[in-house]
Amino acid sequence: MLLLGGTSQASALARMLATRTDCHVTYSLAGVTRSPVLPDVTCRVGGFGGPDGLRDWLVSAAIDAVVDATHPFAARISTHAVTACQAAGRPLLRVLRPAWQARDGDRWTRVGTLQDAATALGPEPRRVFLTTGRKDLAAFRATPGHHYILRSIDPPDDTELPPDCTVLLARPPFDHDAEARLMRDHAVQVLVTKNAGADATRAKLDAARTLGLPVVMVDRPILPPAETVADVDGALTWLAAHGFTRRSV
Repeated sequence: MLLLGGTSQASALARMLATRTDCHVTYSLAGVTRSPVLPDVTCRVGGFGGPDGLRDWLVSAAIDAVVDATHPFAARISTHAVTACQAAGRPLLRVLRPAWQARDGDRWTRVGTLQDAATALGPEPRRVFLTTGRKDLAAFRATPGHHYILRSIDPPDDTELPPDCTVLLARPPFDHDAEARLMRDHAVQVLVTKNAGADATRAKLDAARTLGLPVVMVDRPILPPAETVADVDGALTWLAAHGFTRRSV
């Protein structure tokens, strides 16, 4: 099986299958993170050359099924996976964790794109906690009147940064108290994030609620239809139904 990774769910699934003898896993990453934590299975890093390249790879590697457990905003590879699996006649499962939902006390402004998020910050200068990732900064470079506190796993290229920016390097998970302290220490006035739905990064939303801070929430992109489960347990059930692993894992 090919496991398209990049999330904690993908890593957890790969680790659970690593010691099994009834299936062979190839774990694939796009290569966005420079020093990823890799599971103890066959790994590959980099693209496939579009949907046609992925289709050809599935055939040449004798892949029997594909599990797409990429980030909810990795729309390109998820779209390519649907097209390639249809063309190659391979079953595809998407593992898509539920989106975050606003709770009592949250002050969310929901937007459709990163450009909309930058616009939603308004004309008045603000101190913005930006957690959209180092690859998604173009819209904020075009909105330079604010001071951005950017958190990233890897250091961004200086040319990618908005002109007034503080860079914080950190890898999740994060906890509520640390997130609240960070926001106070940097005098954050608004949080900008994408609706990743990850437990490891939810604490920033809880901290923003505690501090009464507004959140600009970028909604997920619309993906082409695919059979979908919400978690690793659902993926194991699907794999068992397709003959890959006993459900007793």
